[in-house]
Parts: sequence; C-alpha cells; structure tokens
Amino acid sequence: MNNFSRSQIVRKPARASQTGIVAAQHRRVAELGAQVLADGGDALDAATAVSFGMGVLEPWMSGPAGGGAMMVWRADETRPYAVYYGMRAPAGLDPRAFPLAGDGRAGDLFPWKRVVGDRNIEGATAVAVPGVVDGIGMAHGRWGRMPWGDLVRPAAALAREGLKVDWYAGLMIASAARSLARDPDAAALFLDDGVWPPVGGWTALTDIRLSMGRMADTLEAIAQNGPREMFEGDVARELVRDVADKGGSLAFDDLAAYHAEIQEPLSFDALGGRLHATPELTAGPTFANAFVRLEADGPVRDRGEVLAATATVLTGAYADRLARMGDHDSPAAPGSMTHFSIVDRHGNMVAMTQTLLSVFGARVVSPSTGLLLNNGIMWFDPEAGGPNALAAGKRCLMNVCPVLGERDDMRFALGASGGRKILPAVFQLARHMLAEGDGLDAAFHAPRIDVSGGDMVIADEAMSVADLAPLRETHRVETVPRTVFPYAFACPSGVARQGTTNWGATEIVSPWGDAVAEEDVADDARA
Repeated sequence: MNNFSRSQIVRKPARASQTGIVAAQHRRVAELGAQVLADGGDALDAATAVSFGMGVLEPWMSGPAGGGAMMVWRADETRPYAVYYGMRAPAGLDPRAFPLAGDGRAGDLFPWKRVVGDRNIEGATAVAVPGVVDGIGMAHGRWGRMPWGDLVRPAAALAREGLKVDWYAGLMIASAARSLARDPDAAALFLDDGVWPPVGGWTALTDIRLSMGRMADTLEAIAQNGPREMFEGDVARELVRDVADKGGSLAFDDLAAYHAEIQEPLSFDALGGRLHATPELTAGPTFANAFVRLEADGPVRDRGEVLAATATVLTGAYADRLARMGDHDSPAAPGSMTHFSIVDRHGNMVAMTQTLLSVFGARVVSPSTGLLLNNGIMWFDPEAGGPNALAAGKRCLMNVCPVLGERDDMRFALGASGGRKILPAVFQLARHMLAEGDGLDAAFHAPRIDVSGGDMVIADEAMSVADLAPLRETHRVETVPRTVFPYAFACPSGVARQGTTNWGATEIVSPWGDAVAEEDVADDARA
C-alpha cells in the first residue's frame, strides 16, 4: 500500500514541429538548445550547449567532471555514429588502497563488498578520469558549425545567475545532505550553514539561488580555450590539485592522456526496423541481446503476453551481462545521469547521456573549479579476480543506453537516466515504436515495467489486473505508482522524425523535463 492518489492523471503531450526540437530533463536548458537551432545551429551544436547547461542546472546528475556516451545520426550521410567518453581509473590508482571491510555490502548503486571508509563511493579517492568535455568537444569538432565559445558561454551565464532552488532542487539536495556535509566545499555550495538543505518557505515568490561563480569562471575558460582546457590547461591543473589535496589519485597526466572515441555503432535489425546502439562498455550490447531474445521467442498476441515476454528477455539479457561483463549494479538504487535527445530541421539527431554515477557523484566539490566530482571508481568491483575488478587505468563499465532507431519513414533517438533502470525503459520505448508503430506521445505515456536483473519485476500500478496476470505466472511482481521521486521506471527523453515533422517528449512525471521547439523560443522572445 502507498499514500498516493489513484485518481490522478498525468499527461505531458509530445511536442510536434516542422523545426528542430530539444528534449531534455530541464526546460530552461532545452530552451537554450532550441535557441541554438533557431540561430542556424546543427543538432550537435545544440547538444554542446545543452551538455554544459545541464551541468549547471542539474549539477547532481552530470557535469564537466563526468562521463558518458552518445549516438549521432547524420542525415546527409544517412548513417549513425557512436561517441564514447566514459570514465576510467587513474593510472596511479592502487587497488590495495581499497581494502574490503569484512562481509558487508556497499550501500549505494552497487552491492559490491563494502570498502573500508567507503573510499570507492565518497570522497576524492572515488574520483575517476572524466570524459564528457572531450566527448562533446570531439563531436563538435567533427559535426558542429557554430563557434565553440558561443555554445559554452550560455552555460557560464546560467552559472552566474546561480542555481534556483525550487521544491524539486530542494528535494534533491535534501536527499544527499548528510553526505554533502562531509566535504566543506560541497557543504558551502549546497547547504545552509554547512548542514541544512536550503529552504525558502511556502511562497511561490521565493528566489533562493546557489552561488556558482567558480563554475562560471571554469566554463568561461573552457569556452575561450576549447575543450582540451579541461585536460591540458589551467582548469586541469586546478582540478588535479584539488583532488590531490583531498586525498585522490587523479593526476594531470591522466587528464592529458584522455581522448574520447568515435566508434562504429552496434547496428541490428529488429521487429521490422533497425536499431543502432553504443558498441561496448555500455548497455548497448545488452540492449541488442534483449531484442535478439525477443525475436527468437516469436510473436506475442496481447499486452499481457508482451509484458511477460519483456520481463523474460530482459532477465536473460541481464544474466548474460552479469556473466560476461561483471556488472552487479543494484536494481534498487538510483543513478545520477541526465539524458537529452535533439533533432534539427534537417533531420540530424543526437542522443546523449552524461553522468557523475551516483547522485552528487563523490559528494565532493573542487573549490578551484566549482565542479562537483564524479565517483566513477564505484563502477568497479573492489574484490579482485572478476571481469570488472578495480585496476589502474581501466575503463568503467556504464549503464548508459543512448540509441537510434528507424522503421519505414520514421526515425527516432532515445535514452534515459536512472542507472540500471535505463535499459528496460529504452527497450520498451523502442519496442513500442517498432512493433506497435506508436509515436513518441503514445510510447512515453504507456505504463512500463522495470526488470533490472533482480528477483522482482516492478510494474506501474496503472496496469490492469488482466494485463499483469501472465507476468505474475512467471515472475514475482510488485506494483508501484509512477511518481516524481523516486523514479521507479527511469527518466527518458526522446525525439522522432517522420517526413518533415519532428517530435519531442520527456518523462511525463518529470517536473523539469520538457521538449522545446525552435518556434517556442521565438514566441518567448516576442512575449
């Protein structure tokens, strides 16, 4: 039983337009990207602006000190590309510095054996080599049309305004307040008196803002000097000095040696269409595995059979991932990620995911740069001998799952935030659009299940008893409401194109997420 209303209906219509659309987890940042498109920018130009903007207005989910991956569709070439910019362990990291603490289990995203002092979860010792800025920089250098600095400076301007603390921001900060209080710089940035989440009372006119001036200075330096400023410039030097002062192993040579990769996507036929995913160290291979299993099982007749088949193939795909990749990510834990999808008026698309890993990452702020730092070391198993065991210089295995899809004259770009919940969400959205012929609106409003590799299937309580009956015959099922916090079914964003019409949609219960078209920012300017 739960306390939530069962009569409440939530709708967030997909946005349709003949112009470009940005679908992101924060409306102001989506507007920023739509303005880039309205000014003649490519989808990749808009992605550059949105990437940095999300790091300012949703800093607990992602930022320049994170990692991730993206899928890019180039309309003039009629082909996809994958861009990998995942994190990796510093070259000077010593696995012996992460001794196991008896038989306990870690309490965050992964149920690894607990490390003494949670050194792989919180603090500077958990910081991995970031890659986001080089990833978006490499993609912009290949496909962008607008000047780099013009795309980064709007995020610096947002940082100078300060992060507005509404009820949702306050909720997110409160969820991590105890951990943030352990780092003086994180406490100074996010908490009142270094202890309490900022609260403005019960008035709609409250305008509490977090001071983000140091981050603004960092973004201005990246805007002026280019993406390698984060890896070879003064920003890099300040960052590694701060991490070293707090006890971490990140070194300047780690940053200088880091380079993102443009990769050949993992492309395959499915359900009468074709899908393209990231090929390695992401959920892309598991996504493909699930579709292979679904087609091998043959056609299903009704919604109940679809749900049962979905649970079965995802369970099998996760079991294979566990055996081959060593991914023990906890299905019960939230992920700190953001995803956005973009389509421009020419049909170019970007599906981009970026992350700090945990909510608020390592819960540590670099005082010289104003950046919240990742805790990518937690992606590794601290117990030696496994396929994902911690080692110096090793690349992290991520759960990000940006994808592209096509069937007939429809093309789409999808992805989500939410840790291990990402794959089930993206799989079901893609299946809806390929097998059912659904548009974004229908696919995003459809109730979903979450099958994250645990022994229980979580189902949206909006599903009927009859639809859940076949699922209950083969799986243990718990029904929950689709709510703002915590997200039970991941938080997707997507765009689609059919003919010359573009569509955009975001998770319907996300209070900040929205799809914004070029003409929306023009209308706002006229108003």
